Amino acid sequence: LAKTEIVALVKRLAKQHHSAELAQLASRIAAVSRLGSVAGQDPFAKVKALITDMIAKLEKDAGAEATEKAYCDEQMSKTEAKKTDLESDIEKMSSKIDQATARSAELKEEIQGLEAELAALTREQVEMDKLRSETHAEFKVAKAELEHGLEGVRKALSVLRDYYANEGAALLQDGQPAPPQKFAAASGAGTSIIGILEVVESDFAKNLAKEE
Repeated sequence: LAKTEIVALVKRLAKQHHSAELAQLASRIAAVSRLGSVAGQDPFAKVKALITDMIAKLEKDAGAEATEKAYCDEQMSKTEAKKTDLESDIEKMSSKIDQATARSAELKEEIQGLEAELAALTREQVEMDKLRSETHAEFKVAKAELEHGLEGVRKALSVLRDYYANEGAALLQDGQPAPPQKFAAASGAGTSIIGILEVVESDFAKNLAKEE
């Protein structure tokens, strides 16, 4: 190839590959060709040396790039593996968080239900305490009335029993005539009244026992 063709070829390669080194090589080949022609030296030997040096440099750079690329690929592979592991961990944690959130919602509903039940029980307890207080007050009144009534009935029975017992004893003393018919009727009426009062006394006693 002519010197100009070599320079043109190298420039075209430099343009195609966007290589500053090849562009610089084309300039050096052109300069060497001009200087060699002037000095009467063989320019092709110098050009060949330049090209050989450039090839060696490009091979060295390519080897370094290959090594760097291999390193980058290895690091990228490790990064991807780590990313996959992290994504798996994130997915597991997200699942646990979702479960915990769902359980938290369930617990909140249970707590609300328990609070509602507790409030209802509290209201019922207040109502029961109120009713118990009212019932106790009524019991005290009823008990007092029953005791008072029972005491009155017992006093009446005592008086009536003493009265009829004394009257009968006085009439049956020695030397007294037989009791008149009116007294017998009165005595029978008294016995009937006493019997009624005894029934009333029994009822009062039973009711008082129930109240207690």
